Amino acid sequence: MKVVAFNGSPKAEGNTYHAIKMVAEELEKEGIETEIIHVGNKAIRGCLACNACVKNKNEKCIIDDEVNEWIQKMKAADGIILGSPVHYSAIGGTMKSFLDRAFYVSGHFGLLRHKIGAAVVAVRRTGGIATFNQLNNYIHYSEMLTPNSNYWNVVHGTVPGDAEKDEEGKQVMRLLGQNMSWLMKLVENGQEAVKEPEKERKVFTNFIR
Repeated sequence: MKVVAFNGSPKAEGNTYHAIKMVAEELEKEGIETEIIHVGNKAIRGCLACNACVKNKNEKCIIDDEVNEWIQKMKAADGIILGSPVHYSAIGGTMKSFLDRAFYVSGHFGLLRHKIGAAVVAVRRTGGIATFNQLNNYIHYSEMLTPNSNYWNVVHGTVPGDAEKDEEGKQVMRLLGQNMSWLMKLVENGQEAVKEPEKERKVFTNFIR
Protein backbone atom coordinates (compact mmCIF):
# COMPACT_ATOMS: atom_id res chain seq x y z
CA MET A 1 0.00 0.00 0.00
CA LYS A 2 1.07 3.59 -0.61
CA VAL A 3 0.20 7.02 0.72
CA VAL A 4 0.98 10.22 -1.15
CA ALA A 5 1.22 13.40 0.94
CA PHE A 6 1.11 16.99 -0.30
CA ASN A 7 3.06 19.68 1.52
CA GLY A 8 1.34 23.00 0.88
CA SER A 9 3.91 25.12 2.68
CA PRO A 10 6.31 27.38 0.75
CA LYS A 11 9.03 25.97 3.03
CA ALA A 12 10.35 22.56 2.02
CA GLU A 13 10.94 21.43 5.60
CA GLY A 14 8.82 23.78 7.67
CA ASN A 15 6.35 22.70 10.32
CA THR A 16 3.82 21.44 7.77
CA TYR A 17 6.48 19.03 6.53
CA HIS A 18 7.26 17.95 10.08
CA ALA A 19 3.57 17.28 10.76
CA ILE A 20 3.31 15.15 7.63
CA LYS A 21 6.53 13.35 8.49
CA MET A 22 5.22 12.41 11.94
CA VAL A 23 2.22 10.71 10.34
CA ALA A 24 4.38 9.13 7.63
CA GLU A 25 6.72 7.57 10.18
CA GLU A 26 3.83 5.65 11.74
CA LEU A 27 2.61 4.52 8.32
CA GLU A 28 6.07 3.30 7.37
CA LYS A 29 6.30 1.28 10.60
CA GLU A 30 3.29 -0.65 9.28
CA GLY A 31 4.91 -1.29 5.91
CA ILE A 32 3.02 1.47 4.07
CA GLU A 33 5.13 3.39 1.55
CA THR A 34 4.89 7.19 1.71
CA GLU A 35 5.82 9.92 -0.74
CA ILE A 36 5.82 13.61 0.17
CA ILE A 37 5.31 16.07 -2.69
CA HIS A 38 6.21 19.72 -2.19
CA VAL A 39 3.39 21.84 -3.65
CA GLY A 40 3.71 25.13 -1.79
CA ASN A 41 6.82 26.37 -3.62
CA LYS A 42 5.41 25.83 -7.12
CA ALA A 43 3.77 28.33 -9.49
CA ILE A 44 0.30 26.75 -9.64
CA ARG A 45 -2.51 28.90 -11.00
CA GLY A 46 -6.11 28.52 -9.92
CA CYS A 47 -9.03 26.80 -11.63
CA LEU A 48 -10.35 28.55 -14.76
CA ALA A 49 -13.90 27.20 -14.27
CA CYS A 50 -13.84 26.18 -17.95
CA ASN A 51 -15.13 22.63 -17.38
CA ALA A 52 -12.76 21.33 -20.06
CA CYS A 53 -11.71 18.49 -17.74
CA VAL A 54 -15.30 17.24 -17.68
CA LYS A 55 -15.82 17.65 -21.42
CA ASN A 56 -12.52 16.00 -22.39
CA LYS A 57 -13.00 13.05 -20.01
CA ASN A 58 -9.25 12.43 -19.84
CA GLU A 59 -8.68 12.89 -16.09
CA LYS A 60 -6.67 16.04 -16.81
CA CYS A 61 -6.91 19.75 -16.13
CA ILE A 62 -6.59 21.81 -19.30
CA ILE A 63 -3.74 23.74 -17.64
CA ASP A 64 -0.74 21.54 -18.43
CA ASP A 65 1.47 21.56 -15.34
CA GLU A 66 2.43 19.34 -12.37
CA VAL A 67 -1.18 19.12 -11.19
CA ASN A 68 -2.00 16.50 -13.82
CA GLU A 69 0.90 14.34 -12.67
CA TRP A 70 -0.24 14.70 -9.08
CA ILE A 71 -3.81 13.72 -9.96
CA GLN A 72 -2.53 10.41 -11.31
CA LYS A 73 -0.40 9.88 -8.19
CA MET A 74 -3.53 10.40 -6.09
CA LYS A 75 -5.45 7.96 -8.26
CA ALA A 76 -2.76 5.30 -7.85
CA ALA A 77 -2.38 5.76 -4.08
CA ASP A 78 -4.34 3.99 -1.36
CA GLY A 79 -4.23 6.98 0.95
CA ILE A 80 -3.72 10.73 0.70
CA ILE A 81 -2.51 13.33 3.22
CA LEU A 82 -3.20 17.02 2.66
CA GLY A 83 -0.94 19.33 4.66
CA SER A 84 -1.09 23.11 4.79
CA PRO A 85 0.23 26.04 6.81
CA VAL A 86 -2.23 28.71 7.91
CA HIS A 87 -2.35 31.89 5.83
CA TYR A 88 -4.89 34.40 7.13
CA SER A 89 -6.86 31.60 8.84
CA ALA A 90 -7.00 29.63 5.59
CA ILE A 91 -5.19 27.19 3.29
CA GLY A 92 -2.00 28.51 1.67
CA GLY A 93 -2.77 30.04 -1.72
CA THR A 94 -0.74 27.69 -3.90
CA MET A 95 -2.13 24.65 -2.08
CA LYS A 96 -5.67 25.97 -2.56
CA SER A 97 -5.11 26.36 -6.31
CA PHE A 98 -3.82 22.78 -6.52
CA LEU A 99 -6.68 21.35 -4.46
CA ASP A 100 -9.39 23.19 -6.40
CA ARG A 101 -8.15 21.82 -9.70
CA ALA A 102 -7.13 18.32 -8.62
CA PHE A 103 -10.27 17.58 -6.66
CA TYR A 104 -12.56 19.02 -9.32
CA VAL A 105 -11.09 16.61 -11.86
CA SER A 106 -10.98 13.71 -9.40
CA GLY A 107 -14.47 14.34 -8.11
CA HIS A 108 -16.09 14.20 -11.51
CA PHE A 109 -14.57 10.81 -12.27
CA GLY A 110 -14.67 9.31 -8.78
CA LEU A 111 -10.91 8.78 -8.76
CA LEU A 112 -10.57 9.13 -4.98
CA ARG A 113 -13.79 7.45 -3.86
CA HIS A 114 -13.25 5.25 -0.76
CA LYS A 115 -9.54 6.00 -0.57
CA ILE A 116 -8.26 7.02 2.87
CA GLY A 117 -7.74 10.76 3.28
CA ALA A 118 -6.37 12.83 6.16
CA ALA A 119 -5.64 16.53 6.66
CA VAL A 120 -2.91 18.08 8.82
CA VAL A 121 -2.20 21.72 9.61
CA ALA A 122 0.72 23.70 11.01
CA VAL A 123 -0.03 27.06 12.63
CA ARG A 124 1.81 29.70 14.63
CA ARG A 125 -1.09 30.70 16.88
CA THR A 126 -4.72 30.56 15.65
CA GLY A 127 -6.65 29.67 12.49
CA GLY A 128 -5.65 26.01 12.59
CA ILE A 129 -9.16 24.59 12.96
CA ALA A 130 -10.54 26.78 10.17
CA THR A 131 -7.80 25.57 7.83
CA PHE A 132 -8.25 21.96 8.96
CA ASN A 133 -11.97 22.17 8.16
CA GLN A 134 -11.23 23.63 4.73
CA LEU A 135 -8.90 20.75 3.87
CA ASN A 136 -11.51 18.25 5.03
CA ASN A 137 -14.04 19.77 2.62
CA TYR A 138 -12.05 18.29 -0.27
CA ILE A 139 -11.78 14.89 1.39
CA HIS A 140 -15.46 14.69 2.24
CA TYR A 141 -16.60 15.90 -1.19
CA SER A 142 -14.71 13.02 -2.80
CA GLU A 143 -16.36 10.26 -0.71
CA MET A 144 -13.04 9.48 0.90
CA LEU A 145 -12.78 7.70 4.26
CA THR A 146 -11.26 9.71 7.08
CA PRO A 147 -9.23 8.44 10.04
CA ASN A 148 -9.03 10.55 13.18
CA SER A 149 -6.85 11.14 16.22
CA ASN A 150 -7.48 12.19 19.82
CA TYR A 151 -7.68 15.90 18.88
CA TRP A 152 -7.84 17.99 15.73
CA ASN A 153 -4.85 17.43 13.44
CA VAL A 154 -3.00 20.68 14.14
CA VAL A 155 0.58 21.28 15.31
CA HIS A 156 1.97 24.59 16.53
CA GLY A 157 5.23 26.31 15.73
CA THR A 158 6.75 29.48 14.34
CA VAL A 159 10.13 28.61 12.88
CA PRO A 160 10.81 25.33 11.04
CA GLY A 161 11.18 22.48 13.52
CA ASP A 162 9.10 24.05 16.31
CA ALA A 163 6.43 21.39 15.70
CA GLU A 164 8.83 18.84 17.17
CA LYS A 165 8.49 20.65 20.52
CA ASP A 166 4.68 20.46 20.52
CA GLU A 167 4.23 17.30 22.58
CA GLU A 168 0.45 17.17 22.25
CA GLY A 169 0.63 17.89 18.55
CA LYS A 170 3.18 15.12 18.11
CA GLN A 171 0.88 12.66 19.84
CA VAL A 172 -2.02 13.77 17.62
CA MET A 173 0.03 13.11 14.49
CA ARG A 174 1.38 9.81 15.80
CA LEU A 175 -2.11 8.51 16.59
CA LEU A 176 -3.38 9.78 13.25
CA GLY A 177 -0.70 7.73 11.49
CA GLN A 178 -1.60 4.64 13.49
CA ASN A 179 -5.32 5.04 12.87
CA MET A 180 -4.76 5.77 9.20
CA SER A 181 -2.72 2.60 8.68
CA TRP A 182 -5.32 0.57 10.60
CA LEU A 183 -8.18 1.94 8.49
CA MET A 184 -6.26 1.31 5.28
CA LYS A 185 -5.73 -2.31 6.27
CA LEU A 186 -9.38 -2.71 7.26
CA VAL A 187 -10.45 -1.50 3.84
CA GLU A 188 -7.93 -3.68 2.02
CA ASN A 189 -8.87 -6.82 3.96
CA GLY A 190 -12.60 -6.16 3.93
CA GLN A 191 -13.15 -5.52 0.22
CA GLU A 192 -13.83 -9.15 -0.60
CA ALA A 193 -15.99 -9.73 2.47
CA VAL A 194 -18.17 -6.61 2.27
CA LYS A 195 -19.72 -5.32 -0.93
CA GLU A 196 -18.81 -1.75 -1.78
CA PRO A 197 -21.79 0.62 -2.29
CA GLU A 198 -22.37 1.42 -5.94
CA LYS A 199 -21.30 4.83 -7.14
CA GLU A 200 -24.20 7.16 -7.91
CA ARG A 201 -24.29 9.86 -10.53
CA LYS A 202 -24.10 13.21 -8.75
CA VAL A 203 -27.23 15.34 -8.67
CA PHE A 204 -26.61 19.05 -9.31
CA THR A 205 -29.14 21.69 -8.29
CA ASN A 206 -29.13 25.44 -7.86
CA PHE A 207 -31.38 27.96 -6.15
CA ILE A 208 -32.15 30.16 -9.13
CA ARG A 209 -35.50 29.33 -10.76
